[in-house]
Amino acid sequence: MRRPHNKNLFVAITTAALALSLTACSGAGPNAATRLIKQVTDGAEIKIDKNESKISVTNLLLVATEDGSAVVVGTIVNAGNTKDALIGISAGNIAATITGDVTLKQGQPIRFEGEQATSKAVFSAVGAQAGHNIPITLSFERAGNVTTNVIIRDKRDAYANVNK
Repeated sequence: MRRPHNKNLFVAITTAALALSLTACSGAGPNAATRLIKQVTDGAEIKIDKNESKISVTNLLLVATEDGSAVVVGTIVNAGNTKDALIGISAGNIAATITGDVTLKQGQPIRFEGEQATSKAVFSAVGAQAGHNIPITLSFERAGNVTTNVIIRDKRDAYANVNK
């Protein structure tokens, strides 16, 4: 009459073994793709380390305005010992109009938009449409040109106060 006890023991051992094997999740562990995500915004990020410049571009994107213009949002910092300068931003054959600070001194950021903005860059009436991606090129005096793909956002949430 020990049979039911053996059956219960077998079920308990099988359940424990399945629980351990199914929850072990030995998968990718610390190298899982979702653990390696570094970008925390929808803006593009670029690292440039050449010609004595160590430039970091973060949260780079465009915001579409009501008239089809696009305003650049992002931050550029030079961590190198040699100063550089932003000499242009373009999308296709269209250059943005840049006003404000363009000199990249060590550790002093150029900020496009926001409360601490130091510069402004606008693509006038280019038919910018929110939700689309577009390649833009940043041109630097020392570091040269770098092209990246950026998203065009609409004027809402964090970008509600962006104006040309």
